[in-house]
Amino acid sequence: MIGASVSFFLLLSVVPAYATASGAGPATGALMLATVLGELGAPRLVARYGYRAALTAGLALLGAPALVLTLSHSLVWIVLVCLVRGLGFALTLVAGGALTASLIPAERRGEGLALVGVVSGVPSLIALPLGMWLAGRVGFAPVAVAAGVAALAAVASVPGLPGRERASEKPVRMSAALRTGGLARPAAVFATTAVAAGIVVTFLPVAVPTAASSVVAAALFVQPAASTAARWAAGRYGDQHGPAGLVVPGLLLSAGGMLITAFTGSTAAVLTGVAVFGTGFGIAQNATLSLMYARVRASGYGTVSALWNLAYDGGMGVGALGFGVLAGPWGYPAAFTVTGVLMLSALVPALRDRRVPAPRE
Repeated sequence: MIGASVSFFLLLSVVPAYATASGAGPATGALMLATVLGELGAPRLVARYGYRAALTAGLALLGAPALVLTLSHSLVWIVLVCLVRGLGFALTLVAGGALTASLIPAERRGEGLALVGVVSGVPSLIALPLGMWLAGRVGFAPVAVAAGVAALAAVASVPGLPGRERASEKPVRMSAALRTGGLARPAAVFATTAVAAGIVVTFLPVAVPTAASSVVAAALFVQPAASTAARWAAGRYGDQHGPAGLVVPGLLLSAGGMLITAFTGSTAAVLTGVAVFGTGFGIAQNATLSLMYARVRASGYGTVSALWNLAYDGGMGVGALGFGVLAGPWGYPAAFTVTGVLMLSALVPALRDRRVPAPRE
């Protein structure tokens, strides 16, 4: 998990900067699109070939293309590299998520998933701002190579992992999960918060005035730090009181953070906004994932992992592509404001999910 997280987040904001403003959206959008498509097929691959094979393939596809990212500055080449890395990241997410879920006792699922969030969140906390900082001092190529090595080196840990989950039931199909309200509603709410996450990592570096560029590095540290801390607190609370009651607060904080971040010319507003957003995003991460795992049997863990990550990466991709459309004619502050308001539409499935009983489905 550490190798995959470092590889992914080290380049998440660096690649859009390498592609320049005109290619920032397509680069992140391609990465998220490939991840989404990979997640649709990953549960079947994991069920057929097991965790070790899926993780090995995923880490290789994530790391190897990063080594050759800077061979060309062509947008076509950058998008191609992002597409391959997205497929690899999808495999690591789905296989890793299903494996960790099978290792966590049900009564401590919230805290266990929070610990998983720390293991993946701390590397992102360091790697996301570090990537931009290093790129500005040593160039893009060394950062890309470091990201590739991080993923490929992690392959050495795979032989020590379980091969596959023993389950008597047939795996839950993705099509069935999408039709199941108890899974689709939390996924839809989380996807809405992920839209904002995609916007922050892709457009904050270009939305903040150049004179305040140092604020970007600080903001890219504050946001994942707040998310990691909130995810841990939400897990502890959810094990004691249930995760369902945390979904709406997580959504409201996420939307509020985007509205505050709209004041891109103010250092205090940007840092406060990403902190508030990060807190809501961390709460939504833990609450929705815990809720979804609680509603399936072990045979459905792979599909839940895929569906939740599909919401995560699909939301980030939509945010990266859609925000550019809004920011072009309206400007960044207005686009942040509109995003925050539109996020509130997810209150409909969130409130409905609180009213509907959630038995094991």
